[in-house]
Amino acid sequence: MKRLSGKLLVATALSAGVLAGMPAVAQQQPGTGLEEIVVTGSRIKREDITGVGPATVLTNEFIQSTGIASVETLLQRLPSSAGFAGNQTSAYWTSNGWGTAQVNLRGLGANRTLVLLNGRRIVPGGTGANSSPDLNTIPVSIIERIDVLKDGASAIYGADAVAGVVNVITRDDFEGVEVSAKYGITEEGDGEEKSADLTWGLSGEKGNFVASLTYYKSEPVNMADREPCGLGEVDGELVCVGSSATIGGRALLPTGQRINFNQTPGGDGDFFEPYNGAIHNFNSNPYLNAVNPIERISASAFGNINVTDDVKLFTELMFTNRQSTQLATPGSLRNLSIPATNPTNPTGQDIILEQRRLMEPGPRDFFQDVDTWRTVVGLTGDLANGWTWETAFNWGRTTGIDGSNNIANLDRVGDTLNTDVCSFAAGAAIPCGDYLGAGDLSPEVLDYILFTMRDSGGNEQISGTFDITGSLFALPAGDVGFAAGVVYREEKGWRDPDPLTVLGVANTNQQDPISGEFTAKEAYVELAVPVLSNLPFVQRLDVNAAARYSDYDLFGSDENYKLGLDWQVIDGVRLRATYATAFRIPNVPELFGGVAEGNLTTTDPCSGYASLPAGSVVAQNCAASGVPAGYQQLGNTILTTVGGNENLDPESAESFTVGAVYQPPFVEGLTLTVDYFDITIKDAIRAIPGSTKLAVCYESAGLSHPFCGPEHFTRNALTGDINFLSAQPVNTGREEMKGVDFGLIYEFSIGEFAAAIDWNTTYLDTYTITPFQGAEEIVFDGFIGGGNGGFPHWRSNVNATLAGDRWSGTYSVQWIGKATDFNASEGDIGHRTPNVFYHNVQVGYDFNDQARIAVGVDNLFDEDAPFIQSWTDANTDTMTYDLLGRRGYVRLTYTF
Repeated sequence: MKRLSGKLLVATALSAGVLAGMPAVAQQQPGTGLEEIVVTGSRIKREDITGVGPATVLTNEFIQSTGIASVETLLQRLPSSAGFAGNQTSAYWTSNGWGTAQVNLRGLGANRTLVLLNGRRIVPGGTGANSSPDLNTIPVSIIERIDVLKDGASAIYGADAVAGVVNVITRDDFEGVEVSAKYGITEEGDGEEKSADLTWGLSGEKGNFVASLTYYKSEPVNMADREPCGLGEVDGELVCVGSSATIGGRALLPTGQRINFNQTPGGDGDFFEPYNGAIHNFNSNPYLNAVNPIERISASAFGNINVTDDVKLFTELMFTNRQSTQLATPGSLRNLSIPATNPTNPTGQDIILEQRRLMEPGPRDFFQDVDTWRTVVGLTGDLANGWTWETAFNWGRTTGIDGSNNIANLDRVGDTLNTDVCSFAAGAAIPCGDYLGAGDLSPEVLDYILFTMRDSGGNEQISGTFDITGSLFALPAGDVGFAAGVVYREEKGWRDPDPLTVLGVANTNQQDPISGEFTAKEAYVELAVPVLSNLPFVQRLDVNAAARYSDYDLFGSDENYKLGLDWQVIDGVRLRATYATAFRIPNVPELFGGVAEGNLTTTDPCSGYASLPAGSVVAQNCAASGVPAGYQQLGNTILTTVGGNENLDPESAESFTVGAVYQPPFVEGLTLTVDYFDITIKDAIRAIPGSTKLAVCYESAGLSHPFCGPEHFTRNALTGDINFLSAQPVNTGREEMKGVDFGLIYEFSIGEFAAAIDWNTTYLDTYTITPFQGAEEIVFDGFIGGGNGGFPHWRSNVNATLAGDRWSGTYSVQWIGKATDFNASEGDIGHRTPNVFYHNVQVGYDFNDQARIAVGVDNLFDEDAPFIQSWTDANTDTMTYDLLGRRGYVRLTYTF
């Protein structure tokens, strides 16, 4: 009978789990001959891979069994992932990071999850002044395993390890040549995914070397092919709502009446009628993608050379080029004053053209071209009495260009409306434009006002480290482990928007240049003390402690520490607990990010408030703030101010975990785990979405909430429209999160097949945000939407594997629990989402020891994403649910 590979069994049975948070449960004791290694969450070498904190380990074998070709998808399927994170199905990817992908452990923010490669930091990814690494820069083919530590680890790794640590370990023992290729496509015939990998490795007495080339390309999925239009509830039914930026142009007369001009290209150019959103609004979905395309090529090389019997030189070289695009709706012009004397104005009155969609040139295409470089060079050696040391230099840099076509130059738009400088004559240097009516803008006007915007930027990270570890002395229960080290780190970020964007002349989000840097000098010490052993109910009791001193040039010094308890009670019963503090300074984009404006999906609670009960707090507040009784929000987006905030302060955190591991002696191969987590963040840095601010304000008694202040939003006194809304980051005061991770792993045999079941579940009990001292808590647990992502109480993932001599199979089910829309009312359609289950299956066959084929289907039962009122795109929460639908793939692998 063929057994699951040794590495897979070690990773699952000892370290806890494929795809699910199974904590380490190793029972190996010193002296068994195992090689000493360093586990994620500690710098002390030990003879097993047991860690004190709860961890998930995704092995190479498991990754191959899923068919997944991107690190982001692997990590975002974890039950411990939640909230907002950039991915291919999110139209609102991180600021200046279009096309990047992150992981957001616990939903506490991608910038509170520390991502490492072989235990070292990775330069932030994107097109300039970014905060988190781009997971797309790590090819799946080079991964040996991914360790996900789900507790605070700032005392070990420094800043950012608040929610946890993701440590990607690369392959370093591969020999031979391996070639693999994958092709996938959706049931609808779109969203093609193609990848090819070439890995070459050799080893000998003097060292080893592994090199890899990876090519990956995915094709787009148009949003209208999944959701024909944006939906909203009207009179108890879902209808297409669309955007109030119409193709004919919506204008405001001096009387306050709104009109709309001809909507039919080639029709009566002088026609206009009263504006009616049901008739005139624009359907954006055909001009957006549900899934955006990415193309990338990566090259990497990892080597170790034995310089002497006791000293080894190691290197890591990586390069990735990513090219990505996003389809965007045709741009729209706002608030153009057109006098009655303008020949194109058929109304005979001075009008304000509130919004006019530039449909004539077609949609906008945003693009990015990003290079990421990484070089690590270091020495490691052995000292007397089993001590080891390591010193390393780590350099990373990203540079990128991004932009978009079909962007209007607003100065030139003004010129085409000024009849003193423009002309209707053929061949005029400045042609006059007719913006009142669909299709009325001539090619000459479009050539004059449109340009392609190009921005550039980058990130750079430099660090030097020195670490030493060994045994200080022996106690009756064992050796006292010790590790210490020093770190020097510099991080820089910069971004240079297109000059017209900086001037505010471009008809897009205005941005300022960004440039900032900081320096950190740190030292740490860690101890692992065996307190008791071989006593009744105390087979082994270890205490772990770590402390770190950090000195930042911008904010001064800080100290963090971590305490851990590891208690092996009896055979099969283990208890553990950790307590840790963390310190995170605002990063470059949070501090120095240029202030910008953009149209974000936002729900105005005063829209249609007249239909609410007279005693409704929202209705009373809307009336008291001067919103007209018949007010209706125009479309589903509001111009929102985003960007950096130089007044931010550092944030601090405390985390506590306590858990148990049980291996019942009467069920061989079964391991059960449970871990409670409690995280508190003080002076938390968070950008509160506009929808949430508005909802909290209008639900407060007498508009008493500080979010009602003019620094957060203002309205047009005449129409009631929101004309200013801020979502800039602030020190929001306090965030608290509590929950429980459950894990089950069961390994057994079915005839000639080796079988395993891994089931992992996260229960989110509490997640609240206090915007500032004295404010009411904003409850996030159990809610979804409004630009926040999803925080259902329950998430789970179960994987069943079966392996024989030739055949193997994997079946997995991902469960996303029910959640309530942040901004919907009881009884609204989409107020509460149902339980959602995604089923995935793969079957593999080994032709021989060299050739293998795997065929799989994801989202086997074609589960649709549920509708929510405050959707981000595609009528759902794109950061939580699948938009591709059922899709299949085939993967071929050949090893020489």
